Amino acid sequence: MSAAKEIRGKIKSVQNTQKITRAMEKVAMSKMRKAQERMAQARPYAHKMTEVMQRVAAASSDYTHPLMAERPVKRVTYLLVTTDRGLCGGLNINIFRKVLAEMKRHRDEGVEVQFALLGSKGLAYFRRLGGKVLASATGLGDKPTMQDMLGVINAVTTSYEQGETDRVYLVSSKFVNTMTQKAEIAQLLPAKAPEAEMTTEGGFGWDYIYEPSAPELMDTVVQRYVESLVYTAVVENAACEQSARMVAMKAASDNAGKIIDDLQLAYNKARQANITKELAEIVGGAAAIE
Repeated sequence: MSAAKEIRGKIKSVQNTQKITRAMEKVAMSKMRKAQERMAQARPYAHKMTEVMQRVAAASSDYTHPLMAERPVKRVTYLLVTTDRGLCGGLNINIFRKVLAEMKRHRDEGVEVQFALLGSKGLAYFRRLGGKVLASATGLGDKPTMQDMLGVINAVTTSYEQGETDRVYLVSSKFVNTMTQKAEIAQLLPAKAPEAEMTTEGGFGWDYIYEPSAPELMDTVVQRYVESLVYTAVVENAACEQSARMVAMKAASDNAGKIIDDLQLAYNKARQANITKELAEIVGGAAAIE
């Protein structure tokens, strides 16, 4: 009976694990909805900043802001947005794989690589890897604020302005839908004004009245534009995290159910074998008495 007892203990253990994963799935589902709402609320600001950037850049075409200055690439910085917690499937792993492939390419070209990290998973990974970390921030939580990430953003922009890095890439997870999240790399610096839609006459149709002048305004607009890109990426990554965790926990619960079924079948077989053995012993004993 010891085999059946051991199997029964395993069934109980897997059932307890299944309860935990189901609870985590429900929590992730609730947080996912809220994270998607925050993502939707952040997009209008990012779109407006893009529009302002287009107009101001067009109005000051003869002025090059330090964060928009192009130069030969000798050192690049990757600003990675990762999660603070695990149990979210391959969300962080996909980002790491993409960055490692880019690192190899840059090093083959003789370009130095350093990192700015948002999220404890990325910080732990690249510290183990031995990468140079320019700045980092962890503990952003489920409701990240600009204040939490401003130190990392300022470190990156200052490094670029001082010529300590020549290219900055923003790496984060792109929210496609609840089931799909994709790791993406986008150039952050030098900042490039997005292409504006012009009228058929070749102009914009309207423009702002600038006070102070457009070149002076660029000093503020470019910084805010970069901040909006990073903030949007962090908020979107939070939505990706909860979606990935919900899917991962559902898969874990389903797998636990399959294991329980297999263990239950093994338990029934062991119990039946034990009953058959006991009956055989009883019949054998009765035959011996006769």
